[in-house]
Amino acid sequence: MSRRSHHRPAAVPRPQRGLVRRFRRAAASAPRGITRKLALKRAALRDCLRRCVYCAQSLELDAATIDHVQPLSRGGADDVGNLVVACSPCNRLKGDLLPLQFFARHPWAGLNFMRYARTVHRALKRDARRAVSLSYAA
Repeated sequence: MSRRSHHRPAAVPRPQRGLVRRFRRAAASAPRGITRKLALKRAALRDCLRRCVYCAQSLELDAATIDHVQPLSRGGADDVGNLVVACSPCNRLKGDLLPLQFFARHPWAGLNFMRYARTVHRALKRDARRAVSLSYAA
């Protein structure tokens, strides 16, 4: 056997066995997708400045809902660049409309979207800008 496999630096403390067991037990009892969804929701809330991207209402973690800007039913992806935070009424109002359709009907939502949706794909912001300018020009 090589000497390297038996070497352990003295400066690195070993983890306490009780803490490791408790962590594994808690992780095993929690549903699998919950932690990822919660992490995505927290990240989206942080990226949208803790506001609804459509009505600019201030949001807390429990009142926020994750919205797919390009709906999954219309070919959107479950990607970070497609996820934003919205309040429940705005999320229901948008439904499965495409961003261009939604912002043409509700230009105020498009203006807030351009301001608060910081991490969405550029094409989605470009569509919002185009829809808002067309709706105000008409």
